[in-house]
Amino acid sequence: MQLSVNTFLSLDGVMQGPGGREEDTNGGFTRGGWVMPFGEDEVFERVVGGEWFAMAGEILLGRTTFEMMRDYWPEVTDPDNPVATVLNTHRKHVVSTTLDEADAGWGDTTVISADVEGRVRALKERPGEELQVHGSWRLAQTLHRAGLVDVFRLLVFPAVVGQGKRLFDESSLPGGFRVESGFVSAGGVVALTLVPDPAIDLGTHDEFRVVEGRETIA
Repeated sequence: MQLSVNTFLSLDGVMQGPGGREEDTNGGFTRGGWVMPFGEDEVFERVVGGEWFAMAGEILLGRTTFEMMRDYWPEVTDPDNPVATVLNTHRKHVVSTTLDEADAGWGDTTVISADVEGRVRALKERPGEELQVHGSWRLAQTLHRAGLVDVFRLLVFPAVVGQGKRLFDESSLPGGFRVESGFVSAGGVVALTLVPDPAIDLGTHDEFRVVEGRETIA
């Protein structure tokens, strides 16, 4: 299975609590719900429901995101909601040292409590559709540093949050990405599909120079 990370980001890279004020207050975060002024059916239906979850085979989540989703999505029983259908019926894996499978309490859920990288590598070797990470800040960073993420799917909203958990921060490995697809919605939300590209070396590259009075790259 291919492993994808799918998440909402602000312009300053925050991914914490996009959907509601009380969604994730960890660390004293008080700015939740920052996507709501830009909530467009085009974005959520076309991208999240129509593209992201349509490619899901199994779901991989960190504990905090798992518990937030477990409290919300089982209440959505609309059979035409593709996000609820996938989350409520597909196999799930949660990375946690405090949960066990008996109290995970959400359908077919496996708890990964140790050797996260090894367990994820084993999951990726299985046939099937995508192994998808949604939200799950710390897990997404861990998998990126380990080189296990095959594709990032991001919705970037025209908002600066200023504080909160970031997908990429000072602990992230430097590197470039190939843009597989992207579009800008009418409300300015940017949808990006990015593939890590090891051929892009940020340490060796040309520079801007002035040669005979002309600016050039050399």
